[in-house]
Amino acid sequence: MPASRAKQADTAQRRTEMLRMKLSGKSVQQIAEHFGMTRSTASKDLSRIIRKARELEVQEAELYREVQRGRLETLLLGVWPDAVSGEPKASEAARKLISDLSDLLGVKVPVRTEISGPDGGDIPFSSGDLAELRTLIAISDQPGAEVPDFGHGDEDEEEGSEGDEPDDDDDDDQ
Repeated sequence: MPASRAKQADTAQRRTEMLRMKLSGKSVQQIAEHFGMTRSTASKDLSRIIRKARELEVQEAELYREVQRGRLETLLLGVWPDAVSGEPKASEAARKLISDLSDLLGVKVPVRTEISGPDGGDIPFSSGDLAELRTLIAISDQPGAEVPDFGHGDEDEEEGSEGDEPDDDDDDDQ
């Protein structure tokens, strides 16, 4: 059986005062002592009032969103007949209202973002060195920037290694 309205009002008032104390810098222990309760009970009460405040915030945001949606739809209904008949100003107004509605309702498709290297190619990152990363970040927004040579020779460019001789022939070894 739920608590009486008077008890619910007392609990709400106590929790509100507890929250004010917490926001003013009091510890949970100090709040518990002030109200003559255990630290655990004070902590649970604070958690409940914070959760309730979050729920109210979400409800207020939903209400605001619904009011704004109604306003935008009313405006759209006002310009729609002229927009459909081809009147340029009404068409532009309708387009903006539809865009605003899409933003408000969160129905736009997210924009895909891609990071690429010079001329849209691969990012020339090879060593994992922090200095190399910082250099690449610094030149990332400069069109036509020259990628510095970080001194990490590519394996394809190396001429021979221990025990190997450079192959100058045109694949005549087959």
